[in-house]
Parts: sequence; C-alpha cells; structure tokens
Amino acid sequence: MKWHCIPLGALQTNCYVLAIDNQNCLIVDPGGDAERLISFVNEKKYQPQAILLTHAHFDHIGALDEVRDYFDIPVYIHEQEAGWLFDPSLNGSQFFQIGTLIRMKPADHILTEEKHMQIGDFKFQLLETPGHSPGSVTFYFPESSIAVSGDALFQGSIGRTDLPGGNHAQLIKSIHDKLLGLPEETIVLSGHGPATTIGEEMDSNPFLNGF
Repeated sequence: MKWHCIPLGALQTNCYVLAIDNQNCLIVDPGGDAERLISFVNEKKYQPQAILLTHAHFDHIGALDEVRDYFDIPVYIHEQEAGWLFDPSLNGSQFFQIGTLIRMKPADHILTEEKHMQIGDFKFQLLETPGHSPGSVTFYFPESSIAVSGDALFQGSIGRTDLPGGNHAQLIKSIHDKLLGLPEETIVLSGHGPATTIGEEMDSNPFLNGF
C-alpha cells in the first residue's frame, strides 16, 4: 500500500491518501482545500472508496462534503463525534478565527466499537484512542505496518487535551494501551507534522517517559 501526505487547510492538517495496486484509495481527514485534494486524486487516477475520519475537529473535516459529493463516497466516523460534524461549537470552528462555521452533513457509517474492518480491498483495524477528543480513533493497517493516528500521537509529542472533551490521562492511557503495543516498526501517520514510528516514540517521546 502506498500513502501520500497532503497538508491542507489553514492549519496545514495532514490528509492521507492510501492507495493499493489497483488504484483504489481511501481518503483520511480531508481538512480543507477540496479542489487541491480532488485534483491530486484525479491526477493519480485513483478511485476513492471512502473517507475515514480520525476525529471531527474542524481542521480535519473542512473539505469533507465537497470531496464526498465529488467522488460520491461514504464517510466513516466514531459515534462519539457523529454530531460534531454539523455543530460548530463541538468541532471547534466557532472558537477559532477561521472565517467560517463548519457544518457538514451526517456521516454515512457510524463506528461504535473496535473491530476488524474491510472496505473494498482495504483490511484494517479500528482502534479507539480517545483523549485528544472523545471519539478519536486510529486506523491500523497491519499488512502495511501503518497506523493513521490523527491527533493522538505526534513525532516527539502528543495531542492537545484542552479542547472540549479532551482528557490528558485518557490520552496517555490510549497511547500506552493501544499504540505502544503495536510493532515498533509501525509507521505512525499523524494529523500534523512528519511521520514517525512506534519504536521512535517509545525511545524518545518526552510525554511517554516511564512507558
């Protein structure tokens, strides 16, 4: 599986396009700049199968409806944040100076529990990793050794927990219980900044000392 990182929107949030040999792809967290993302997918001649959301903060969903409607594909989100898509007070767009209130249509599929999932030829695991927000999830692709972690874990850092629904202790527990148990060679694709690995963060992340 190939992966592409495309920073989008006012906060340059990492959107990921995950593609396999037959040119099918998944789009994770289309945060803004819909035309740029659509052009990239079309230039690669990819065939999007779905949009996966690691969580529903405004900088991860800003281009959601435009991309969903253009490619006519379903959206997946955790039940804890299903209502955030159309509530600016919850997705944060009401409190940040981004020039608009984010109100998206409801998701097509609501994720309710950890499980193995398959969308087309993509097989992956849904890991619940709350703390940055209540419905934060990680999409883990074991065959490719890739974990798309949203804003849970970053290179040398962790997600902020001072936004509505954030919980520092819960985030540390999520990282310890769900992410640090993955193989050390697992590539972590974060919501902001460069990619890292589980092993690198176990060794050097100052927020995870003691684990």
